[in-house]
Parts: sequence; structure tokens; C-alpha cells
Amino acid sequence: MRGARLAPCLPLLLLAACWAGRADGHGVHPLSRIAIHRARVALDASAAVRASPKLLGSRGEDTAWVTVEFKIPRASDGDWIGVFSPSNFNASTCPGSHGSGPGPAICSAPIKYQFANYSSVYNRSGTGALKFQLINQRQDFSFGFFTGGLSNPALVAVSNRIVFANPKAPVYPRLALGKTWNEMTVTWTSGYGISEAHPFVEWGMKGSHPVHAPADTVTFGRESLCGEPARSVGWRDPGFIHTAFLKNLSPEKEYYYKIGHTLHDGKVVWGKPKSFRAPPYPGQKSLQRVVIFGDMGKDERDGSNEYQNYQPASLNTTDALIRDLDNTDIVFHIGDISYANGYLSQWDQFTQQVEPITSRVPYMIASGNHERDFPNSGSLYNGTDSGGECGVPAETMYYAPTEKRDNFWYSMDYGMFRFCVADSEHDWREGTEQYRFLDRCLGTVDRAKQPWLVFIAHRVLGYSSGFFYGFDGAFAEPMARQSLEGLWRRHRVDVAFYGHVHQYERTCPVYEERCVPDGHGQGTVHVVVGGGGSHLSSFTAVAPPWSVYREMDYGFGKLTASDARSLQFEYRRSSDGKVYDSFTLHRD
Repeated sequence: MRGARLAPCLPLLLLAACWAGRADGHGVHPLSRIAIHRARVALDASAAVRASPKLLGSRGEDTAWVTVEFKIPRASDGDWIGVFSPSNFNASTCPGSHGSGPGPAICSAPIKYQFANYSSVYNRSGTGALKFQLINQRQDFSFGFFTGGLSNPALVAVSNRIVFANPKAPVYPRLALGKTWNEMTVTWTSGYGISEAHPFVEWGMKGSHPVHAPADTVTFGRESLCGEPARSVGWRDPGFIHTAFLKNLSPEKEYYYKIGHTLHDGKVVWGKPKSFRAPPYPGQKSLQRVVIFGDMGKDERDGSNEYQNYQPASLNTTDALIRDLDNTDIVFHIGDISYANGYLSQWDQFTQQVEPITSRVPYMIASGNHERDFPNSGSLYNGTDSGGECGVPAETMYYAPTEKRDNFWYSMDYGMFRFCVADSEHDWREGTEQYRFLDRCLGTVDRAKQPWLVFIAHRVLGYSSGFFYGFDGAFAEPMARQSLEGLWRRHRVDVAFYGHVHQYERTCPVYEERCVPDGHGQGTVHVVVGGGGSHLSSFTAVAPPWSVYREMDYGFGKLTASDARSLQFEYRRSSDGKVYDSFTLHRD
């Protein structure tokens, strides 16, 4: 076991920088750096931008690389190329722009951008070329060439139009467990509304005759969101989100499936064939492996966006999980999922990034501050971290077996595990609806069949010596342990997991800030696994006595159980996938 690498931030004036990292640009969404509302159209005949190839995905691919060539007589360090979709991104797309005054010249933020001088010869010659990776997002694309930097952008040239062969194609399937142990849900995105096509999943056990499961279809509009930038410069049509329910699965059997849409003329548009393994039945004793992490976000494989290290390890975490997918049965991403922060195009970017994982194993989410929080929206916290999303995109893009979509707490049985997933962005204190749910979830499990009881929340409701939590000595959200620690002890919760703090930390089995020898049901191990990919957070200078291991690095946790006697946990770094901390819980 390696020692923790600490980077304490002690002075009070550095509090904001230590916690949110905003002093050096960390925690600031890259697209929010662009003052798109100030953009002006200043087309220059001597400037040009051209993109190729013009047609993408002719063989059914949902990602493609595009080369963008550009030139201008006088190059500047502030020149940049933005990817826009739809390709017509002038003022006609602005909400309320018709008959309500001149309005901005451009009112939609780009999907991503690169500075022109990323092309090494640009400053010398005024010409350059960059490569962008595009994904199928239901609309065509064009590239805008801007001068004036990000704060005073001037559009000097617009490229030709780029389009996928079928921009409406069904893409990015996302598995999740349903409301019963033997039900799997498949969610995906397309450009087909119910008036155009019938969505379904063709599925079956390998070697059997396939059957069709119809899918429900939903979407949301700008008015469903609650603030800026989601309702303004960050808005982009989300397309249609479809969910099918595959029922009466046989435990741990392999199934294949294919998402599809039947058009009115009888033609079927198919997604790619995929497969999954059905979950074990409650109490089944078999090898069961659970990955848990939070705060991952997305990053661009083409190097786009000014702060290319905004979420520097999200691709490392994604790739590490993909490499170990044959040894993974289910994944929990416990809040702060895409960090779209109101720029809705980023949800497509994220679902594409994790599709190799979500299309093969259940991908269960929890609600975090970057999904839900916004003033006067019903959230427990009044921050603006969701960018006006207020949970709508996350709760639509990903299925979870909640009773009410906005109350994002739920119970889930998986073999020898019972998971009680809290919604830390809604009130969890004693006497609330969520508190009563958690009491029921934890208290109704049959420990003879499901010996391992796991509590999950995004914010730290238990123990963390992250600098922000340790600054006032609470080491958790205010009133959290006073409200919930009695529940954890009464119901003998084995492990509690949290994100929100971008680091890794593990406690001893602890109750009321004291270690309990070997646990014996009197204490709970609390684990922070918030290093999924976003910027890292610092610890307090001195570790509290209940803190066993701390590491300021990127990584994820993995639970492994094969019987009722022992539960193994491993912390793995995203950079190499190796184990850097572990513990085992034993039960007679």
C-alpha cells in the first residue's frame, strides 16, 4: 500500500482555488469562455475555411475525422475555429429573435473549438490545417473561422456543410437495470420521432429466436430547462430518447440485442449489434464485480477546447474501464456525469465517449450538483452548477429505477448486494421523504441472502478530509452524519461511497468519528471515489484519525464478491489500471 500524496491548501484566500480550482481555469466550462453573445459577423473575402470529407458515416460509422484547412492574410494568436451544428448558426436560430429587435449575430455556442495556431505553421504563413473528430448528433455541421479571440469573436469565414449519411440513425445504447432484478433497460438517442418511425429492440438469448420489445420515446424542449446557459447559448435540440424494457431474463445468461426503427415504408434502420449478461438473482452466490466512481466528465480525443486539461483523466478512466470490461458486471457513476453545465451538445459527446461501456454492462447513475443544482429549482442547494439543466438532460438520457424522475433516489438488488442510492441534491434529513425511503431501503434487505449493504450518494454525507470539508471541521455536508449515521449503524451498512471531492480516500470502519475494530456491524467504511476525471481537489494538511488512506490522483473503485464471507475492494488508478489501495470485509 503506497502512501498518500498530499497537496494541502492552507491560506484562507486560496480556499476557492483549492476547492473549485477556478483560479487557473479548472472547473470553468471551456465553452463558457467564448463570449458568443458578443460575436459579430465580419466576413472577409480574403479569409477561407474548408472541411473534408463532406459526407461522413457512409458505412454506418457514428464517428469520423474531418480535416479543416484555413487561411487569412494576417494571422493572430486569437484566431480560432469552431464546430457548429446545425450548419446554419446565424441569428435566425436565436430564441425570440423574430420581431424582438436585432439581437446577437450568433446565439449558439459551438460544440467545440481549436485555436488556429494549434497548426504549427499558422503564425508564419497564415495558413493551417486541423483535424476534428465529429460524432453523429442528428444535424449537419459547419466550421466558423473567428478572429478577436474568445472574448470579442468576429466571424470572418464559414466552411462548407458536412453531414453524416444518416444523421437520424440510432446511436449510443445505454444499459441499466430496471425496477426488478430480471429486467434490463436499453436507452438510446436518435433523430426519429414517433410520427416518423417505430422504435424497438430486437433481442434474445444466444441461439434462440429473437423477439421485439417496443420502446418508449421522450424528448424535452428549451422551456423544460430552468436557466442559463441551457436555455440560451447552450441550447441544442437533444433529439429523441428511446427506452425499451427487456423482461424475464434468466440469471447470468448472455443475451444479444440490436436497437432499431421501423420506418413507414417498412424499412428498418438498425444500430450496431451488441450483447450483455443478465444480472444474478437476489442472493445468488457467484462472482460479482462492481465498479464505482464519480465526477468523470468528458474530454476530446482531437485535443479541442482551450483548457484541454479541464477533465484531463476522463479519457484515461474511460479507457481503463473498457480494457477491464470483461471483468466488470455493473458500473455506478455517482454524479457529476458529463459536466455539460448547460451546454447540451456535450451530452451527446459524453454518451458517445462511454458507449463501449454502457452498451455492454448496466451503467447506473446518481444525481450530482452539476446535473441538478440551480437557484429556486427545488434543489437543496442554490448553486448554479447545472448551468440551468436542473436534472432534465441527465434524467432523460439515462434510465434509473426511481419512483419519481426528479426525486433521483432508488433501491437496487444485484446478487449478493443491496444498493441504496441517495440523491444528495434533495433533502435527506430526518423526517423527509428521502430519509424515509433510505430507512426502508436499508431496513428491508434480507442479509442472509444479500449480505453486502452499500450506501451511495454524490456529496459526502459521511466522512471526507478534502480541504473544503475539513476547513470548518465538519468533514462532511452540514448535518449529514447527525441525520444518517444512526441509520447506517442500525442497518449495519458495510460500505458508503461518495464523489464530489475529486480525490480518493478511505476510512476505517467508523462510527461517530471513532474507528470500530474490524467493524462487526458497528461501523461503516466510507470511501470517496471522486477522481473520475475532473480537476483534482486537495486534502487537509493533517489526516484525521479515521482516515486510513488518501490519494490525490485519478481513479475508480471496484467491489468484488463471490460468497457471503468476504467482500474485496480495490482502488485503481486510471493512468495504469493498477491497484494502489485495497481492503477486505469479512463476515462469519
